[in-house]
Amino acid sequence: MTYTFKTILTLALSLSFSTLFAQETPKEEDFFKITKVRVPEGPILEVGGLITLPNGDLGVSTRRGEVYIVENPTSTKPYWRRFAYGLHEILGIAYKDGAIYVAQRGELTKLVDKDQDGKAEIYETVYAWPLSGHYHEYSFGPKLMPDGTFMVTANVAFGDEEWWRAESRVPMRGWAMNITEGGKMMPYAAGFRSPAGIGIIDGQFYYTENQGDWVGSGGLWKINKGDFMGHPASLRWTSLPNSPVKLQSDFFYSQMDERRLKNEQGRYIKPENRVNESFKTLFEMKKVFPELKLPSVWLPYGILGISSSEPVKIPANTFGPFAGQILAGDQGMSIISRIFLETVKGQEQGAAFLFRKGFRSGVLRLEWGTDGSLFVGETNRGWGSAGDANEGLERLVYNNKIPFEMKAVRAMPDGFEVEFTAPVDRKSAEDLASYNAESFIYKYHPVYGSPPVNTEKLKIAGVKISADGLKARIIVQNLRQYYIHTLTLDGLRSQDGFYSLVHPVAYYTLNQIPDGGKLSMSEVSTKNSAATPAAAPSTKKATAPVKGGAAATKTTSTKAPTFKEVEGLLTKNTCLSCHNPTKRQIGPPFAEIAKRKYSPEKIFSLIHNPQPQNWPGYSTEMPPMPQVTKAEAFKIAGYINSLR
Repeated sequence: MTYTFKTILTLALSLSFSTLFAQETPKEEDFFKITKVRVPEGPILEVGGLITLPNGDLGVSTRRGEVYIVENPTSTKPYWRRFAYGLHEILGIAYKDGAIYVAQRGELTKLVDKDQDGKAEIYETVYAWPLSGHYHEYSFGPKLMPDGTFMVTANVAFGDEEWWRAESRVPMRGWAMNITEGGKMMPYAAGFRSPAGIGIIDGQFYYTENQGDWVGSGGLWKINKGDFMGHPASLRWTSLPNSPVKLQSDFFYSQMDERRLKNEQGRYIKPENRVNESFKTLFEMKKVFPELKLPSVWLPYGILGISSSEPVKIPANTFGPFAGQILAGDQGMSIISRIFLETVKGQEQGAAFLFRKGFRSGVLRLEWGTDGSLFVGETNRGWGSAGDANEGLERLVYNNKIPFEMKAVRAMPDGFEVEFTAPVDRKSAEDLASYNAESFIYKYHPVYGSPPVNTEKLKIAGVKISADGLKARIIVQNLRQYYIHTLTLDGLRSQDGFYSLVHPVAYYTLNQIPDGGKLSMSEVSTKNSAATPAAAPSTKKATAPVKGGAAATKTTSTKAPTFKEVEGLLTKNTCLSCHNPTKRQIGPPFAEIAKRKYSPEKIFSLIHNPQPQNWPGYSTEMPPMPQVTKAEAFKIAGYINSLR
């Protein structure tokens, strides 16, 4: 067979392009597909609760006070039936012994279909708790405990003049309540702020918290009876005779400054972040308040969420290599994170990773279907979300292909062991340039949220790859107990396909550093392709500055950067978790901010100490971001102001 030069060239180019596209790293959507559940016209879901019933039907409760039963929910044509209505903002649903249980604002309610016509005729109050009438007094649950009792959590309210300060105006606000089917309530734990994400995992009560006053960032907590979760508003009720928490408000505030200050006009001053102050952390104050519970895993603010929601365990034989791990939703960023847990020296800790983004509204509820897919219940009213829709019900479906990911990260006496879902390329994995590490923590203070503080870049001293290529043990110097350790594996590639990791960053909460043997330097790779030899002294004579050079430099520096030029800064500083160039999300779009005509100095000031009262239409406060440098802020300001 004879080939012309043109034919050979065409074949070569075709092969080159095929190879190029074959090497492109797969993305989340190549493994986990988001599909919308078909909903009939009429219902506005604003999902507050999801439960899979024994027969495979799906129970759905809504913030608008309705309960639906969905038959064949995983099919292309599910059938919807309204089961109950007229209830007050249902933010959870449970099933027990043929009855549906829901938590309204002020009570746990039992719904019974007595005549089996598909609709509830009996609405029975199991237990009612007080309300002050404040809009923020949401109630979450119920969740069914192994002994058949129910767990419910109650949000705090906020002040009138001090609109930023959470209050427990009536008993049980800021508490978890354990309620029997017969209507007996026992206080279980205190110190909650906005506990929207509660779950029962392996028979144990867990919850996720939303960032806010006294809460530096969201995270996952394991709760035992008598625990204090950190927010002090609920402590005003610990003197009640049935309280399992004994910590008193007076003692707490004798140790912690609540920053209740007034200005010259006698008006209270909203606490703002103070740069370069002497601050306290949760782990330091646990020495003073033994009841104080530390998170098992932090979910860093603006990275793995801003309003953490329901945690669920991945069942066996579901979602491939991640079975047994935990997924946690986030209402604000419309994402799901993945959590790997381990116990070291009796304390739970572990790593958190981004898992799936791109949901159409705020992710509030998660529930497994009978086919192994994950139902995702969504809402954004009053809270804001990155998704475009106000409500929704979607499914996350796994296609049984294995993504190249960090399967797990485990603490070691001298660093961490990273386990992968597929063998790594040994050359890239043995190169220290493939790894980066740093650690940081949050403040424990009455300010809304906290910037990352005490941030320190950590040296990677060596790496050892297992014979099967599935594990990398890395030596990380200066591990810090209780700190979040960020591990970034950007340079690492897979053995097959030479792919990058789908998610190359892990956030490990190091509550305990394990004992045991450390690696010797003789058994690890210390190769570092990024290390360059010191440059030789220059013999080139200095040239005189070009006339007009300063003016030219000034002209260049005042040119407004494009979005592409600032995207890295916006991502690194978590700006894009709340802001979009043109669309309203959790925060105002950059184009709307541009209309305010803030100077670069003003934008720099507002990044460090936000003024939420300037944007009354947004319910989620922006936290202080003092880690953003002046140079970075001015570059961001240049881009924002170019959108006028």
